[in-house]
Amino acid sequence: MNRYEKAAAAAVALMLAAAGAIFLYAPGDALQGPVQRIFYLHVSSAIAAYGCFAVVLVGGIIYLRNESPAADRFARAGALVGVVFTTVTLVMGMLWAKPIWGSFWTWDARLTSTLVLWIIYAGYLLVRRLAEPGRQAARIAAVVGIFGFIDVPVVHFSVTWWRTQHPGPIVVNNALPAEMLATFLFTLACTLVLAAVLIAIRYRIETLLDAKVAIAEPAKLVSAQQPEAAP
Repeated sequence: MNRYEKAAAAAVALMLAAAGAIFLYAPGDALQGPVQRIFYLHVSSAIAAYGCFAVVLVGGIIYLRNESPAADRFARAGALVGVVFTTVTLVMGMLWAKPIWGSFWTWDARLTSTLVLWIIYAGYLLVRRLAEPGRQAARIAAVVGIFGFIDVPVVHFSVTWWRTQHPGPIVVNNALPAEMLATFLFTLACTLVLAAVLIAIRYRIETLLDAKVAIAEPAKLVSAQQPEAAP
């Protein structure tokens, strides 16, 4: 078992421990009932997504400054993992909204801005997939990733900037009992570890893909320079 497999196994074990805390340690909510337990993973996934997109931001800035391939690979890895966690955030939010609001979706400021965030970084990944690998694609994607991060504070502060259906920041306002707060903080820590491990694994994959492209490019160049055989 290599270090990536060990890290992945540890991250999975932590998430299972977090699930145990959510369902066995945290008390039930008197108003919302069992559906309130979605909160722990929902909010933790959102914060993990913020962290992933911060990796894209920093990686993009570094790449635009010195064209570091490592920074570009970290940005690509962070974007993919961030989109995964944003998807989890949206799905968990919809599962919570149906029994509480009576609808899976409403064009609330928090929900809408989160969807926009998902679209921005899904577009980032689409640019990387469709564009020819190289300096130009990396620079365009870096700009998208940097400007896309503007939506992160919009998502985070939307419930305080506008009147929304979405609940306010209950953690900051000390609205959680001690057991719920401890469960949330533990789940958050486990989710952040999972995000870091996924980024590390994806970075390794991106490194191997870059190496494959680097090997293939000279072969294409030699093939293009060879004269066609006479009929």
